[in-house]
Amino acid sequence: MGDEAKRVQIPYTITVRDLAKLLQSNSIQVMRILMANGVMANINQLVDFDTAAIVASEMGIEAVPESKEQVEEFKETGDVPLWRQIINKEDPKSLIPRPPVVTILGHVDHGKTSLLDAIRHTNVAVGEAGGITQHIGAYQIENKGKLITFLDTPGHAAFSAMRARGAQGADIVVLVVAANDGVMPQTKEAISHAKAAQVPIIVALNKIDRSDANPDLVKKQLSEQGLIPDEWGGNTMVVPVSAKQRIGIDDLMEAILLTAENSEILANPKGKVFGTVIEASIDPKKGVMATLLVQNGTLKMGDVVLAGQSIGKIRAMFDFRGKKIQKAGPSTPVQIMGLTEVPTAGDIFQVYASEKEARAVVENAKNEAALKSSTPKATLEELFAKFKAGEAKELNLIIKTDVNGSLEPIINSINDLSKEGEIKINILHAEAGNISENDVMLASASHGVVIGFNVQADPVAKKKAENEGVSIRIYDIIYRLIEDIEKALKGMLEPEFKETVIGRAEVLTTFSISKVGTIAGCRVKEGDIRRNCKVHVKRGNEIIFTGEISSLKHEKEDVKEVKTGLDCGIGLKGFEDFKPGDILEAFVLERFGM
Repeated sequence: MGDEAKRVQIPYTITVRDLAKLLQSNSIQVMRILMANGVMANINQLVDFDTAAIVASEMGIEAVPESKEQVEEFKETGDVPLWRQIINKEDPKSLIPRPPVVTILGHVDHGKTSLLDAIRHTNVAVGEAGGITQHIGAYQIENKGKLITFLDTPGHAAFSAMRARGAQGADIVVLVVAANDGVMPQTKEAISHAKAAQVPIIVALNKIDRSDANPDLVKKQLSEQGLIPDEWGGNTMVVPVSAKQRIGIDDLMEAILLTAENSEILANPKGKVFGTVIEASIDPKKGVMATLLVQNGTLKMGDVVLAGQSIGKIRAMFDFRGKKIQKAGPSTPVQIMGLTEVPTAGDIFQVYASEKEARAVVENAKNEAALKSSTPKATLEELFAKFKAGEAKELNLIIKTDVNGSLEPIINSINDLSKEGEIKINILHAEAGNISENDVMLASASHGVVIGFNVQADPVAKKKAENEGVSIRIYDIIYRLIEDIEKALKGMLEPEFKETVIGRAEVLTTFSISKVGTIAGCRVKEGDIRRNCKVHVKRGNEIIFTGEISSLKHEKEDVKEVKTGLDCGIGLKGFEDFKPGDILEAFVLERFGM
């Protein structure tokens, strides 16, 4: 067999079944090779080019990408959003500019809603402002003959959801900062989200008409966040505006169009139809109403739509004013009727030839979701494995500390590590405060890790981290925090462990036994207490001691465990200062994310 016979062209994504056919093998053999390489895939599952190339290599075949330039671009960007994959498969000659999609973010009370109102009432695409439907969640305006699409709700939930699913729903972020208030916590959070989504940022410096406005101070604060104004030699456009006085609105529109012209915001109106769900709800009279943002192709009446796992044929379609329309091209927001279930904001929607085909895609997605649920979390040691394999070049961190004074030494130490190593450490967000759901969402979107110092993760954040596969590591000593990151970069980090509480007992009384010491007479309130577990002694909300059990008795007999409702005597190594009312919390250490 010649060299040519041992080479095969493989697309960027391909199902296991089609890959087997291309390699002139059977699906079972391909799945065995995938399993041997740690990939559990079914016959209909999509694998990327790199994975397919490994299978081909083990069969003695050289894999060649269908488009070399395309695969190189995908490698550069790391995780490839679905919308980019689809558009990159389009004929480049068919791609034309589409209206930019803009979302407005910023701190509460800095004037996001007022700015949107000012834009809406001065630049309506067609007709009067009063005719605009206020509930669709997105609308279009016209400026100098060019359309701009806005996500209507400030800090819209869909923006975070889009990022978390790898879909860059917005092309441009307008960050609203009050000239009299400056950069606030929500401002920093918005900057972090926009940077993680790799979206250009324009700053709308609002409330410049106020007597206490201090634009120069705000620009200095923005510079400290990496947004250096263009007038200071940076590349961030800072536009002074007053939403209430309608000052600077035209300048802001011009900045948006200029940014759009400098970005490749393209689509194929005649190509594959897909986009993103902006919001959805159930109307008592009309059924499921979903607002969609078309990102490629042209959506038409009667199309079969799959949004997330919701399927339906479009029975009616409306523009942002509530007017019935028959079709919608790229960057157009529409409201549709016909879906059987309510999709989630941020879900990708696509058009399929039939409902049967759409249902087959849903079944495949469910199988992939089941596989994902058993996938380890992105722990520091696993991220390093990706670095070694060339799958990642950056370590993204979200850092939360107890006080602002702790931030500087931690950030400086981490930056020093980044300079010394081959892998870039990217601190996406850093501030004082407990770990929140937003921190976890940002880590999920950027495949990062949340690092905490002397803080806690709230219950909602913990649950979200579990669902999203995000690793949270909390420290109480700075050098251990830095040491762990350094070890991760060198591939020496020990596996991460977490505490799992298995039982709680309340101290009712104490006994003093010669040669043994003080024993706590307890009743097990929940779970069970085991002889080989560790115990936190909690007095109120404070943990006053953590240690090992030295003795565990039930009715004077040594036992291995005591279950709920039973009385027992507990002795701890190195602790005797029991008080009635103390809670003994038994826990075991489990390997985390493995």
